[in-house]
Formats: sequence, C-alpha cells, structure tokens
Amino acid sequence: MEINLLILFLALLADRYFGDPEWLWRKIPHPVVMFGKAISFVDQRFNIPGNSDLQRRRDGFLAVLALLLLSAAAGFFFHLALRTIPPFGGLVEAIIVAVLLAQKSLGEHVERVAVALREEGLVGARRVVSMIVGRDPEVLDEPAISRAAIESLAENTSDGIIAPALWYALLGLPGLFAYKMLNTADSMIGHLNDRHRDFGRFAAKLDDAANWIPARLTGLLIAGSAWFVYGYGAAKQAFDVMMRDARLHRSPNAGWPESAMAGAIDVALAGPRIYGGVVANEPMLNGAGRRDAGPENIEDALHIFWVTNAIFAALVVFIFILGLFL
Repeated sequence: MEINLLILFLALLADRYFGDPEWLWRKIPHPVVMFGKAISFVDQRFNIPGNSDLQRRRDGFLAVLALLLLSAAAGFFFHLALRTIPPFGGLVEAIIVAVLLAQKSLGEHVERVAVALREEGLVGARRVVSMIVGRDPEVLDEPAISRAAIESLAENTSDGIIAPALWYALLGLPGLFAYKMLNTADSMIGHLNDRHRDFGRFAAKLDDAANWIPARLTGLLIAGSAWFVYGYGAAKQAFDVMMRDARLHRSPNAGWPESAMAGAIDVALAGPRIYGGVVANEPMLNGAGRRDAGPENIEDALHIFWVTNAIFAALVVFIFILGLFL
C-alpha cells in the first residue's frame, strides 16, 4: 500500500498543477469517455423496455457487474505491465491516476462561473454553470447559479477527487478503474426515470456504498479546511451544520460535503430546484445562512476547496511516512 500512497501523492500534485491537457483529449478519447461508451453500449443492448421490472434489474446487475470486472481487469493488466519497468512505470501510473482525478478541472470550471457572473451577467453564467450541473439553467438567477456552482464543487470534491483517490490507495489501479466505471454508470443510468429506474438500480446503490466513507471524510476535510481559512468558528459551524443537515439531502452522500461547505462559508444550499421542468422540493442545508449568494461566495468555496485538497495530500504523505516505520 505504501507505493500506492507515494504514487497517489505524485498524482495529486500532477493533477493540481497540470490537470487534464485538453489538446491530448482532442486527439484521443479520455478514459472516462471510453467508460461512458461502454455503459451506453450495454444500456442500448441489454436495457429492453419490454422486459419486466425484475428482468431489467437482473440485466442491469449483470451488465454493470461485467463492466466493473472488465475495468478492474484492465487496471490489473496496466498494474502488472507498469511494475515491470521501474521507476518509469511508477511515474506512468501516477499520470494515469492524475488523469482520473479532477482537482484542477473542477476548480477551473467552478471559477469560470464566478468570472462569468462578474463579466458576462446571467446569460454567460447560465451557459457556464450548465456544463457542471443538471438543473435547468434558464430559470436560475444569480443566487441560484452561485449556489449550484458551490454545491457542485462540494459534491464533486468527494466524487471526483477523494473517492477515486481512496479506492486507488486501497486497491491500486483495479480499484480506481472500477470506481470510475461505477461512478460514470451511476451518472448515466442511475436515475429514477422510466428507462433506468430498474436497469440502473444496482449501479446507483453500489455507487452510494462506494462513496459512503469518502463523502463523510470529505465533509470532515472541508470542516478542517474552514479552520485554516476562516478560523475555529467557521470550522465548528461547518461541522455542526454537517452533523445536523447532511441527512436532509436526497442523496445519502452528497449532503455531507455540501452541508459542511454551506456551514463553512455560511451560505444556504440545496432547497427547491428544477430538473427538466420538474420542481424538486428539497430542504435547505444551513437554512439560516445567506441565500443571496454571489460570485464572492463561489470564491470563498474555492478557497476552502484548494485547502481541502492540500490537507488531503498532506494526509497521504503522513500515512505514507508512517507506514515506512511500522
């Protein structure tokens, strides 16, 4: 596990400072894009509308299980191949891990929302925020756009950084590849619509389980980051709001980082939202917090976000060094 931690630390640094090279992904498909194509294939091939609910659940279970096994096997193949060429193989593995993390890309996408609000107004901000959230952008005003960006930042800190990093630390490339396949499947077919309610059930439930610990760890890291950025009071409020409001969220996991972030920057998040013309009436997280959020609150959340990533990287190094002496 020690070598995984060292590679993970290098990957976190690479992703933080270099991110995903867009020129490369214009030439070759990103791994997540390939995962998405595989999921789309099994959805089209095996999700048959005429089948019974039970059949569709069974077919979804078998299809997702097969994808997870194939992705884990691919990770194991890369692991074996790269271990034959040390130390170059370790550096290549760090690059692969960095590609499947999302620090720089997530931070930059959310930062663009704040910039668009200031420089382009609602039209530009709606266009930018629509790239990172699923709600209807045309009905969003400035506070709603700001809250949406902050919520996406908090949730994806867990899904896009902490969770894949933890699965890599525990199980290496097989664990990382399988997690990314699962998380992509959940985003594509893990919905409660007529087509995917049954076929995507296994993907959605397993993704909830895979993110259970990472989501709660992310909430704690955000609270700890608030202490570094804004002091003890902000950290206490982040922790208290998280413990009180996290379970109000419709997701068993997203509420933990989102409520911690809401408390850390004292902004009310979640609440009623519109998806595909349908209003989702959900309770507010940190309902006593500021509701007229703006670009300055997005920047506050980004400050917390970057410190959270730095603390996590420091923890990885600490556990690595500790492992050397045990």
